[in-house]
Amino acid sequence: MEPPSLCTVNGILLERARPLGDDRSVRSRARAVLAAACSIHFVHDGFSDILYVLLPIWASEFRLTFAQVGVIRTAYSGGMAAFQIPAGLLAERWGERRLLAAGTAVTAGGFIVAGLAGGFLSLLLVLLIAGLGSGVQHPLSSSLVSKAYETGPRRAALGTYNFSGDLGKVAVPAAVAFAALLVGWRAASAAYGVIGLVAAAAILGILARLAPELPAPAADDRAQATFGARSGWGIRNLRGFQSLTAIGMIDNATRTGFLTFLPFALIAKGSSVAGVGTALALLFAGGAVGKFACGLVAERLGVIRTVVLTEAATALGILVLIPAPLPAALAILPLMGVALNGTSSVLYGTVADLVSADRRSRAYGLYYTLTIMSSALAPSFYGLIGDVAGVSTTLVGVSALVLTTIPLCLVLRASVAEPVRA
Repeated sequence: MEPPSLCTVNGILLERARPLGDDRSVRSRARAVLAAACSIHFVHDGFSDILYVLLPIWASEFRLTFAQVGVIRTAYSGGMAAFQIPAGLLAERWGERRLLAAGTAVTAGGFIVAGLAGGFLSLLLVLLIAGLGSGVQHPLSSSLVSKAYETGPRRAALGTYNFSGDLGKVAVPAAVAFAALLVGWRAASAAYGVIGLVAAAAILGILARLAPELPAPAADDRAQATFGARSGWGIRNLRGFQSLTAIGMIDNATRTGFLTFLPFALIAKGSSVAGVGTALALLFAGGAVGKFACGLVAERLGVIRTVVLTEAATALGILVLIPAPLPAALAILPLMGVALNGTSSVLYGTVADLVSADRRSRAYGLYYTLTIMSSALAPSFYGLIGDVAGVSTTLVGVSALVLTTIPLCLVLRASVAEPVRA
């Protein structure tokens, strides 16, 4: 018979969940897991967003159309989306830390090989594989953090985790853009790939020491009579999860659509490639503040009001940026970044409110699959529009799409007010 303080999960004896405030060692381990997840998020978001610096360079060197540029972005995001659910399922058998390390190594290797690419097709294949590797990061890191803070400040912890990704978005594209000027884009891409390999080895060692000591999540009896129990996804409120996912899909499509064509809009205003890197750093600096601040704002204003405010501000910011001269556009970008990236922290934290703790890896995997698939398809769709109508018209379409999240917020309201229906 098991001691009262222990439980068996998948054949492994683990300590039962206890309030973090009652055990300093558990709090310390939770903070260490959060720090590790933040570090790996920094690295992966750096990989994802140096593409926005490299796309105009590739378009010029390989004579790509806007549609081809969109397909390249889609290949990476599509690879990420395709591996979200498998990552969540494999983690239940193989463990999050091993998959995180392996996926990070695959992504890093992809960017090293990208430095040898000779054209459109080779870039497409390499980035698809790199995207598959990066598919492990979001669901597994989010699951690790939410488990570590099961009885603690989970939304704040996930907000910090999201904030760390935007630090990668700020620092890495600017650094790679500068390095590309000095040593060329091929060497710059490969150098960051080597950094990713080092990070993969480090994360395996760190999480191997931390993950086995974390408390197991308490069993959630409320899920037994819910959709999640029957489906295996752990979803306790199907309508709420559907609404939340739809908002996340539109939000992601808006973000990748805007970011794919922002460099071309800035170059048309007279910016250099290094200037594009600086502009992205300004945008992502605002985004980092937004991801951190919007989680706090949601605690005071509520999830629905916060999402409506950020999405409306995003649409307005895009419309103002289109005709603005370059100096004014650069001044707008930090403020716009707050709204553009701030919504995601609110949405990520709400996922955990609608799913069972014991199925959280696969539920996050499902959420990220659908939302990242949307962000994967958006650049190709907008690329076709861009070839026909131009960059400015495409960005107007992006701003119109984001406003469709507002009616969906009305559907989500009841589920957020009462996230569990037993």
